[in-house]
Amino acid sequence: MQSKFKLDEIDHQILDMLIDNTRVPFTDIAKKLLISAGTVHVRVKKMEDAGLIKGSSLILDYNKLGYSFIAYVGIYLENTSQVQFVVERINEIPNVTVAHITTGKFNIYAKIRAKDTNDAKDIIFKLDDIEGVYRTESMISLEESINDKKRLMHAIFNELI
Repeated sequence: MQSKFKLDEIDHQILDMLIDNTRVPFTDIAKKLLISAGTVHVRVKKMEDAGLIKGSSLILDYNKLGYSFIAYVGIYLENTSQVQFVVERINEIPNVTVAHITTGKFNIYAKIRAKDTNDAKDIIFKLDDIEGVYRTESMISLEESINDKKRLMHAIFNELI
């Protein structure tokens, strides 16, 4: 059974600022909250030790890097017992940025980033060639309309208070 980490108002305010900008200096947080930078550091460390905070992430602009083509690939397996083996092979393809083991239509659902349609085709063929993959079904993303974890994180932390 998982217990919820208890956040007080200061913890919540610290998290709010970190959610909005993971690179904000602890001294800036401290000044805004009228507490010491040491207090911010101790509280963040406590949340990290409890597993509430698992590092911070860097957000890249894939378009500027030349990887603006996004496709989603549903992967059907010959046998569900092959899931772990197939996921390990998928993990060797760097263009697969997300993969989920799923119920329903597909055994695995993956997101790929590519330079263009030819690059995407090559990546999808690599997925098709993995031993145990029966077939794939691809969908091209026309536009990523929402990609915002911040709203959910704010909502979750508001529930914890």
